[in-house]
Amino acid sequence: MGLIVQKFGGSSVANAERVFNVASRVIDTYDAGNDVVVVVSAQGDTTDDLIEKAKEINDRASKREMDVLLSAGEQISMSLLAMAIEKLGRPVVSLTGWQAGMNTDINYSRARIKRVVGERIQLELDKRKIVIVAGFQGINKYDDITTLGRGGSDTSAVAIAAALGADLCQIYTDVRGVYTADPRIVPEATMLSEITYDEMLELASAGANVLHNRSVELAKKFNVNMEVLSSFEKVPGTIVKEENTVEKMLIRGIARDNDVARISLVNVKDAPGKAFQIFSILAKKKVNVDVILQSIGRDGNKDISFTVATNDLEVALNTLNANNSIIGAETIVHDDNVSKVSIVGAGMTADPGVAATMFEALYDADINIQMISTSEIRISVLIDRKDAEKAVKAIHKKFELHD
Repeated sequence: MGLIVQKFGGSSVANAERVFNVASRVIDTYDAGNDVVVVVSAQGDTTDDLIEKAKEINDRASKREMDVLLSAGEQISMSLLAMAIEKLGRPVVSLTGWQAGMNTDINYSRARIKRVVGERIQLELDKRKIVIVAGFQGINKYDDITTLGRGGSDTSAVAIAAALGADLCQIYTDVRGVYTADPRIVPEATMLSEITYDEMLELASAGANVLHNRSVELAKKFNVNMEVLSSFEKVPGTIVKEENTVEKMLIRGIARDNDVARISLVNVKDAPGKAFQIFSILAKKKVNVDVILQSIGRDGNKDISFTVATNDLEVALNTLNANNSIIGAETIVHDDNVSKVSIVGAGMTADPGVAATMFEALYDADINIQMISTSEIRISVLIDRKDAEKAVKAIHKKFELHD
């Protein structure tokens, strides 16, 4: 038949019953004549529990030692799933990230995959074994364990699929697929049968939690066929691919991101190179900046505002304050009680009224916009966090996405 890579998240393997449910799904795929590689995340809240255990010992533990600790979560999942498949009478082997040839750069806690040496995986597949791989982890050139950061197991699965030339990479989640909005916020949200890589990438980057943006980037780069589907229901999911064959929707989906904070540098000198100076300082600390707004200069000064991920806020503020003698801001203020709400759709490139419709929906809901950012197929706004769910509902209704 073919080679299928399947990834199961933490909720899918959270307890013994669910581990056996996953084992059954994997065996169904295997018994249909396919070679199967399975990538698993840590069970349930295991990663959070390990982080708390680390804090009990050392709340400033090195990233290297944290990677060693956190990698244990996925190793527990892979071995338990292998045991379940073994009990159900199928040949299986579990592999850690380094055994599977997942080579990364040297950045602990946020490592990037450099290459996948898939020889060991292929060797086991040639023996007609089901191969279970620990997601989220790899090994660097110093033979140290590294972890890939948020969404790392999705990225592991796509990287393996690309390296082995898999026919399909299935990402199993606790929802049926990709929806026009989070169905927990908008119960009438519609599940999409297909979505393009570009649209999925924008939604993932904007805060949709179904797939991580790094995995979508990798899938697009290597043209990996992806399907997002439910771990708990045997129903078709959402296909992620280069182009849609279905009629293009104006808006494909709405995403909300609460993992965001705004920083404002007030009364910075209005001079060439000032923005470069500020953002190069942050870049050296590996702080990613998203939405940026610069005011028109007045009296030789201007304000520069931008957003960062919440977990980068402390580093960003400390870095900016430490370098303010160079930056020269009158004050540095921040707000971590904000959210980013985005609409995404390839269809908007041919319709000039999309932004106006979105802003009208927010106006009708009495929601104030703080910042705006756009791309060819995305419009994002920064608003008060208390208004985020109301905004998603209002925009979804305005564009009639329930239809």
